[in-house]
Amino acid sequence: MSIFDSVKRWRDAMRVRDASVAPTPAPSPLPPRPPTPTPEELDAIAERATPDEIAEAAVAPPPMDDAYAGPERREKPRATPRPGTKVLIVDDSTTIVAVLRKMLQQNGYETYEAYTAEDALEFARTLVPDLIFLDIVLPGMDGFACLRTLRREPATKPVPVIMISGNQQATEQFYVQRIGADDFMKKPFSRAEVFARIERLLDEEGIPRRAHAHTPPVATY
Repeated sequence: MSIFDSVKRWRDAMRVRDASVAPTPAPSPLPPRPPTPTPEELDAIAERATPDEIAEAAVAPPPMDDAYAGPERREKPRATPRPGTKVLIVDDSTTIVAVLRKMLQQNGYETYEAYTAEDALEFARTLVPDLIFLDIVLPGMDGFACLRTLRREPATKPVPVIMISGNQQATEQFYVQRIGADDFMKKPFSRAEVFARIERLLDEEGIPRRAHAHTPPVATY
């Protein structure tokens, strides 16, 4: 057999092998990002939301903390925030965002919304909010990575951050590696708990401060 016949047989064998190997499918493109809800759409979601829907929006919601499981009726007036206090809400659930937004706006806070950590960082750098509610489980960058970035940057380092999540494993991870958050709130949450968390961070002038910056007032529910 000549060398040319050997080369021809080798080429034929390679063609048979290549034909028998299924091509690797191309990776499916990422789904398009859903449009950001308008303020009017968020208001409509908040109006329709029930406690059960808020609970469903959370992932495996754990029971409420005993300290915040009491009745909603307050025994003293709620602390008043400084006019124009800016709160950034970061969560990929439109229901959670809408409900928090409505609660805060009814009590005089200016609210801004982000549905990814990347968008939250852009907002925080340009807006420099007075307080951030930051979900842990987010698409793309998670809340822990977002928090680390916030704490590394001088402009956002002083901003108090309340982490929120309905995921029990994320809750445990938060307590293991507390990396600069000022408080933690589990979903589903009540109105009483939301404002109790905020009041722990308000100073005498009604300005949210980092938890270590002052002794927070005691709220009675």
